[in-house]
Amino acid sequence: MSELLKYERECITEGYHYIAGVDEVGRGCLFGDVIAAAVIMPEGVIIEGVNDSKKLSEKKREQLYDQIMEQALAVGVGYVDAATIDEINIKQAARLAMKIALQQLSVSPDYILVDAEKVDLDIPQRSIIKGDSNSHSIAAASIIAKVTRDRLCVGEWEEQYPGYGIAGHKGYATKVHRAQIIAQGITPLHRKSFLGNLLLEQPTLF
Repeated sequence: MSELLKYERECITEGYHYIAGVDEVGRGCLFGDVIAAAVIMPEGVIIEGVNDSKKLSEKKREQLYDQIMEQALAVGVGYVDAATIDEINIKQAARLAMKIALQQLSVSPDYILVDAEKVDLDIPQRSIIKGDSNSHSIAAASIIAKVTRDRLCVGEWEEQYPGYGIAGHKGYATKVHRAQIIAQGITPLHRKSFLGNLLLEQPTLF
């Protein structure tokens, strides 16, 4: 478990104190925002069970979300909507969401650990491949981002656009989701640039 603090410890040794882990979720979805989170944990603090959000059950993620929110020095969340994703492409949108998340932190980070990306901020940073499995701070950020987005899927977005099954598939390109797009058309929260041939098969709903 303490292996998850390896990168954070290296930063502390180099004289950094406010180390932000950053990760995003929703990159591969057809629907909704891409959402990033940034988390600064107190030095040396590790929350048992924190790991890549994709490896955890929904119940465990919810439980860890609460613990991270209680124990973190600062948490920031960044949202980039479907229209912007279509305009600037998903890679740039994911980076922008990360930048916004970092700017939302109530404590200014002096170092950034980011999951396989680069953030457009003039702060020392390190990109870590599979960071959400190798860094406690990035794993914590992945949990915050995932729970935040899932809650939108189950709540606000499902209520706004019932009949698309958003609460179930969370906006990913499942067979059910694709069938519903063809049957009902696209919503303003669908990413047109992701839909390709599906758009040729059906009229626009709105």
